[in-house]
Amino acid sequence: MQLSSILWKTFTDSNIISSISSTLFIILLGFFLRKRGIFDGKFGKMMTKIVLSVSLPALAFNSFMAPINQETMHHGLAILVFGIIIYIILIFVTKLFYLSYDADKRSVLSILTTFGSTTFFGIPIVAALYGPKGTMYASIFNIGYRIFLYSYAYIAMSGLQMTKKNIKQMLLNPVVIATFVGLILWLIQPLMPTISGIDPTTKQAVNVAFFRIDVTAPWIFKPLSYLASLSSPLAWLAIGSTLGEVSFKAAAKNKTSWYYTAMKTIVVPAINLLLLIILTVTKIMPLSQIAVATIIIMMATPTAAVAASYAIGFDREAVLTSNASFISTIGAVIMVPIWIVILAIIAGTGIFA
Repeated sequence: MQLSSILWKTFTDSNIISSISSTLFIILLGFFLRKRGIFDGKFGKMMTKIVLSVSLPALAFNSFMAPINQETMHHGLAILVFGIIIYIILIFVTKLFYLSYDADKRSVLSILTTFGSTTFFGIPIVAALYGPKGTMYASIFNIGYRIFLYSYAYIAMSGLQMTKKNIKQMLLNPVVIATFVGLILWLIQPLMPTISGIDPTTKQAVNVAFFRIDVTAPWIFKPLSYLASLSSPLAWLAIGSTLGEVSFKAAAKNKTSWYYTAMKTIVVPAINLLLLIILTVTKIMPLSQIAVATIIIMMATPTAAVAASYAIGFDREAVLTSNASFISTIGAVIMVPIWIVILAIIAGTGIFA
């Protein structure tokens, strides 16, 4: 397919355009409402708690209420493996981005570059663009992310050993619980007793595992779906509201924040994309277009709130972290749509299945 045809197909794809416009418009709406004083200073934090404790767990769990086949299982396991390996690679590689900085800044910036806001910023966009399959892949990819965020990042930022409190925080996180429960149920469904029901998508009679609530208990699945559908708009409103609270002029004066933002939203996703293309072309770990796009969007996200809280809580370059978090959020709002278009153009070449 010629490049002109690929570009035309990409920019006339209503799903891509509407997903990008929805993200930008709702974030800008949150920004405008905060500047006008309609949203107060507590709005962003309150919406964040709702999304992280209710909407995203529902979204993650529901995404696994789907049939399992050889293709999705293969891609799911490949994403899990890649998600663990890539964070090990980034932990070492990102230090090279900041060799000109002193040891403390280099350590902090490396961690902030490695760990993005995949849960709060990334998953809602993936869900809006790629639906339940993308959400499922994003949830699986996040397993490696959370392992290293709550272990390596904590130890590196605090200078302490892993604590019971931090392990408890990781294991009892609602999104983590929903992801692991959903993943386990998704994997074991071929071994479980089945019940007949009507598939809500095809409207055909099917036999599914008894816990496939999308078929066997729609009265449970539907309320969870309503909660899940809130994750994207609430997250985007909260992002916009948060941006409306900070002085762009003050944050923009820090050149390091801009350099960090370029590394976080451009270089890190590009490294991932290059590796994924190599793994697919060489057939070492071929992945689908949705799987690859999910990973790139997740990696183009701004500073992770948890990583930033570590830096601020342990007084590790707190001001720099705050500025970098703000600028990288603006950078991600700009770059994620660009990455979506780039991914759509690459998809048109047929590199990924």
